[in-house]
Amino acid sequence: MAPSHAFSFGPAGEKGMTQRQSEAIVLRSWPFEEADLLVSLLTREQGRIKGVARHAMRSRRRFGGALEPMTCVRATYAEKPKQDLVRLDAFEILWSPLSDPVDYGRTAALELIAEVLEEALPEQAPEDAVFRLAFTTATEMQIGRIWLPVTYFALWMGRLMGWMPALGHCTVCGLDLRGQKVWYSEIADGVMCEDDRRGDSRSLSAEAIGEATRMFRSPLGELTQEDWPKGRASDLRYFAVSLLERHLERRIRSARALERL
Repeated sequence: MAPSHAFSFGPAGEKGMTQRQSEAIVLRSWPFEEADLLVSLLTREQGRIKGVARHAMRSRRRFGGALEPMTCVRATYAEKPKQDLVRLDAFEILWSPLSDPVDYGRTAALELIAEVLEEALPEQAPEDAVFRLAFTTATEMQIGRIWLPVTYFALWMGRLMGWMPALGHCTVCGLDLRGQKVWYSEIADGVMCEDDRRGDSRSLSAEAIGEATRMFRSPLGELTQEDWPKGRASDLRYFAVSLLERHLERRIRSARALERL
């Protein structure tokens, strides 16, 4: 990733503070005190952290697109013992979603990644595999080509968080369901055979399970050579998003926005 821009956020060096630098993905930012912004980052070294960008509200042009959600940066920041918030000193943009054309669908898809990461990951818990997943799927999302990366991200995020059930056996009776349609409930663990399905169950086709198996075995770059319209494996995408929502115990707003496309 070639750096493109660097932005300084505040004074460097302060007694008692430790200076750090890490690759990071910007998840979101919101007003904090007077003209400052509070920024949530997924760093490669320390996991998810929050920091303060001093006077960012007064000098948005100075920061350019550095605070755009899903921007990958090299973040320089300082932390003080026993303080939750770090001081953001500089961002060097390594990759920006604004470097490619943007429309409503691509924006919502990128927001889905940021929203799930913000809700799913505890602070100060490094997850290198999640970081790599997020960056890979974000960079593959282009106008008209969002459905595969969204499905891939939701599936793998469920797996990396330890939430993905085994899809080949009924969780009730243990029946071997490989190569068959399975059933699942949005409020229960595992998948079920037709005889044991709950009244609120939805089905997941054998073809969709086959696609999931391919995604778990293949790099995203290999799969992007194929055509993935919205209708392809839509039941798998719904299942993967529902799994995330159940464990997050909330609706994923950006996923709902995507389904309205």
